[in-house]
Amino acid sequence: MEAVYQLGNLRVVDLTKVLDPATESRRCHLIRYNTGGPIPDYHTALDLTSHLGTHCECPYHHFEDGKSVGDLPLTTFMGRAIYVNIDFLEPNAHISAADLDRACGDRIQEGDIVILDSNWKFPPFTPATNSPEDKRLFINAESAWWFRNHKVKCVGFGDGVSIENCEADVKPFHDILMEVDIVFLEVLKNLEQLSTDTFFMSYSALPIIGADSCPVRAYAIEGLAEFSR
Repeated sequence: MEAVYQLGNLRVVDLTKVLDPATESRRCHLIRYNTGGPIPDYHTALDLTSHLGTHCECPYHHFEDGKSVGDLPLTTFMGRAIYVNIDFLEPNAHISAADLDRACGDRIQEGDIVILDSNWKFPPFTPATNSPEDKRLFINAESAWWFRNHKVKCVGFGDGVSIENCEADVKPFHDILMEVDIVFLEVLKNLEQLSTDTFFMSYSALPIIGADSCPVRAYAIEGLAEFSR
């Protein structure tokens, strides 16, 4: 499936995992039916988990009183994005505040979307997760506080960073960031197709009150002057 498109002077990169109900490991069932009228009128009932494919996790995912997808403003799901590929750490290293300072410098602005990645890529959420072959980098409380102090709106993850390694790392990462309505964007694909590390990004979720997360169509638009520096 094509991942890069030209739209006038703009370059659009699809960052979404393509879903195939026949092979998807998470709940993904499509039930197609004809409403039965004289004119063929097919509908599809979607039986999906909220954490399917490329999805945006919101505070209600972690807190009983957190904001659900439908409670957050539309601008939560779009904005200036920075792709940060940390290529100087050893396998299974924790990403520290100093590492983020080194990788990001002074590029991060309030309200940014930050996509973390590394050269230690491994497919997430599979039976091989956390196996000896899984060399991805780890997040923890320290990296969470760095993002919170820099007032980002979203942290996204390429296949080079794990967010499922252990409770001691993952729980505080959620606690610290989702407490202030910072959302997570997981299972991003085609990041190697980006031609710049700064771009406009959208990953709009359906505004469903009570949904803790939602599958999204995530994409980057390169070439918008306001979001390119």
